[in-house]
Amino acid sequence: MLVARPKAIESCCPTCGCDTRRVHSHYMRRLADLPWQGRIVEIRLHARRFRCADPQCPRRIFTERLPATVRPKARRTARLGESQLAIGFAVGGEPGSRLSDRLAMPVSGDTLLRMIRAATFEPPQAPRVVGIDDWAWRKGQRYGTIICDLERNRVLDLLPDRNADTVASWLGRHPGIEIIARDRAGVYAEGARRGAPDATQVADRWHLLQNLGEALRLAVGRHRKAVGAAGKAMASERAGNDDAWPEPPAEPSTKLDDLRRLRRTQRGELYAEILDLRKAGMSPRQMAPRIGINVRTVERWLAAGGEPEHRRPPVRSVLMDPFCDYLEQCWQAGQQNGLQLWSEIQRRGFAGSKATIYRWIAARKERSSTAPPNSQWRPPSRRNCAWLLSEDPASLDELTGRFLHHLYETAPELAVAGELARRFAALIRGDDDAGLHLWLKDATDSELASLAAGIGRDIEAVRAAITQPWSTSPVEGQINRLKTIKRQMYGRSGYPLLRNRLLATA
Repeated sequence: MLVARPKAIESCCPTCGCDTRRVHSHYMRRLADLPWQGRIVEIRLHARRFRCADPQCPRRIFTERLPATVRPKARRTARLGESQLAIGFAVGGEPGSRLSDRLAMPVSGDTLLRMIRAATFEPPQAPRVVGIDDWAWRKGQRYGTIICDLERNRVLDLLPDRNADTVASWLGRHPGIEIIARDRAGVYAEGARRGAPDATQVADRWHLLQNLGEALRLAVGRHRKAVGAAGKAMASERAGNDDAWPEPPAEPSTKLDDLRRLRRTQRGELYAEILDLRKAGMSPRQMAPRIGINVRTVERWLAAGGEPEHRRPPVRSVLMDPFCDYLEQCWQAGQQNGLQLWSEIQRRGFAGSKATIYRWIAARKERSSTAPPNSQWRPPSRRNCAWLLSEDPASLDELTGRFLHHLYETAPELAVAGELARRFAALIRGDDDAGLHLWLKDATDSELASLAAGIGRDIEAVRAAITQPWSTSPVEGQINRLKTIKRQMYGRSGYPLLRNRLLATA
């Protein structure tokens, strides 16, 4: 405990600003202060009340102010409050309370949260270049907006929703913005046009390339039969017989594979029903409740030209690695019963389940199938096929080149789409927009027509993306920081709390 008295002989009235020496009375203030040698410190301050010397002042008696030491009516010193607030900004409420107790500065978690919400920040310097992007309150359902100063790489503000009116209102309160980097969302384009009509909008290059990849995947999905035919031609070529189509190896008869085949059949039946309803003149919004799937799923399947094919990579269990050699020996010796193999390696220290062994047996049977190895060649997935279309043909191996040759013979439209994709990627990665108009003209009647139409509507922002150095990449980094703070609070923080914690890091 420390006892303190103010040394000043006069005080200033907080209402009229008149100095006075007329002491009215004394009283004791108990203030928590920073610890000393790991011990909690309390200051007992002998404070004074003064009479105001101005007869016109409505306040007759006032308490003397000590702004460098303590705020009015506060129970802690200013320096202790700053330390506790810094802890709250760093780790949040309850974790901050536990850390403060450990540091001999006890405070409750609720008090820390109130301090964070009440914190104020100095207004930032007027930004000239800003980046705008969305962040997820709950992915796929509710989103907010983050705005960053790209020149100083700091967060300017956090908005509670993803709305053109909100963005336009914020931009209207911050005149002087010259450049706005954003993604391809129409919400931000509209908000920027209304809030800062004189600013230059810059579309993000990464999002443009992402749009290109999605357009290529949709194009490949519309030509899935051509991809299958190219794979069949490859298998026949490798087997040495162009007319015969070798029988595929028998699939392992496990419950998981039976379930996958059932789900594949159900998806095919759903897609057939969607096609029948479309022939009847129904829209996707009318189809969705009737079939029992989401509207966007119906639109995605129709755009892709079929139901999705879920190709899963082979599952590898790390738990199996120490026992693979022993299992291979048992397999070669004729012991191929799953339960027996599981019992054997369990006695040797295996901690996995029987399902892991059954998956290993299924994969082992597939590898040892009697089908010729040349007939087991499978065409790439839709995603990989779209990636191959956008790659330089000179960088591909001979096998992939032959597959693309068969694919282009079956679907020449994909050859055109691949050439357009490579041209567009070169434009985006360069700094000259001279060829953009010609590309739009060539892509209008191709498989990339929808992408070309979207770029045509946002042509000025796309041109700026090619010629300007700005992008939303720094904004993505700030979103990662926001996610970290949000997860520290278990996703339960409200907008004021989350905003202040993020702005404190800036």
